[in-house]
Amino acid sequence: MAGDAIAAARRLAPRLAARAAEHDRDGTFPVEDFADLRAAGLFGLMVPGRLGGREATFAEYAAVAYELARGNGATALVFNMHASVTGALSAVTEEVAESLGVPDEALAARDRMLAEAAAGSWYGVAMSERGAGSRLSQLATVYEPVDGGYHIKGAKTFCSGAGQADAYLVAARSASDQSVVSQFLVPATVDGLKVEPTWDALGMRATASHDLHIDSVVSDDTLLGGVEGLALVVAQLMPHWLIASYAAVYIGVAQAAVDAAVEHVVKRGVSELPSVRSRIGRADAAVAATRLVVAEAARRVDEEPGAEETNRWVWRAKLLAGTTAAEVAASMLEAAGTSATRRGHPLERLYRDARCGSLHPATSDVCADWLGVAAIGGDPDREGTTPRW
Repeated sequence: MAGDAIAAARRLAPRLAARAAEHDRDGTFPVEDFADLRAAGLFGLMVPGRLGGREATFAEYAAVAYELARGNGATALVFNMHASVTGALSAVTEEVAESLGVPDEALAARDRMLAEAAAGSWYGVAMSERGAGSRLSQLATVYEPVDGGYHIKGAKTFCSGAGQADAYLVAARSASDQSVVSQFLVPATVDGLKVEPTWDALGMRATASHDLHIDSVVSDDTLLGGVEGLALVVAQLMPHWLIASYAAVYIGVAQAAVDAAVEHVVKRGVSELPSVRSRIGRADAAVAATRLVVAEAARRVDEEPGAEETNRWVWRAKLLAGTTAAEVAASMLEAAGTSATRRGHPLERLYRDARCGSLHPATSDVCADWLGVAAIGGDPDREGTTPRW
């Protein structure tokens, strides 16, 4: 079934590409793209088959994200957020649940959330905050128990799909114990949830990554795992969803830049110039090499998630995808020439979108530092001037 999903994403890519320029120009959310994703059953990509989903592996997710990003990187990026929520939930097996102390009622709530995704609901992620970034241990959003649930109060930024998603994965710290970080799947309809339109950025302009303000009371069953304090544990167990899932998106953007450059130079009659051909050749090799790294990271995640060597490949994939996308898109813009820098040209948009890859968490500098600490024999999750999470 997951193979069908890859084919569906490949078929959808041209439709996403046809709408991309308009949404980028106006900074509007690609509602039609998400209607197509829903119709194709892709919201259930990571959901177990017993709950109506496609039960995809991480490698299969990466293949789908790559194809979607060749159409519109912004759409693929928002889809990544939904996949990271459903993928992480699906990865909590009975063995993992038992080791973490997850109660049966929390597993039932998880299954309900996943079944709703398979039926067409999609989820956003509300983790990053101004001043804290995506570091879970530094969050200012707090929660406290109340009768029948929890009161969550705070503000999130860079919440992709804000105002569009059916629910948001909100990370917050316990008001009574700042070392405890939990996550809640908060319905978009809950009282006290407000979207502040703030997203007017260089690239990925169609992601609607606005600020999200929350001052809400949510029910007990919105606490993911039914146990407080699991957020940091899950980040350690499944770093691929917080890091390497972006890699597949940005390597798809890089490939789209190569494709757009080839179309442009052929049309302009400059494809015979050695300088143009050499740039395209180097870009082709760089994209192919990085795809292999992303594929290797994904294979290891599927076969041995959380292992030390798996995590090193996860961080390598994110670092290489971010830097490769930016370098390839810049080179393709130079190969195409000044006419490709005009607003509305695919390469101009792809150049801006690709530049965001190194900035998404974990940033390229953080990835490089993590890998450097690991290479010299240290503990990259604990050493450094600031906490990774």
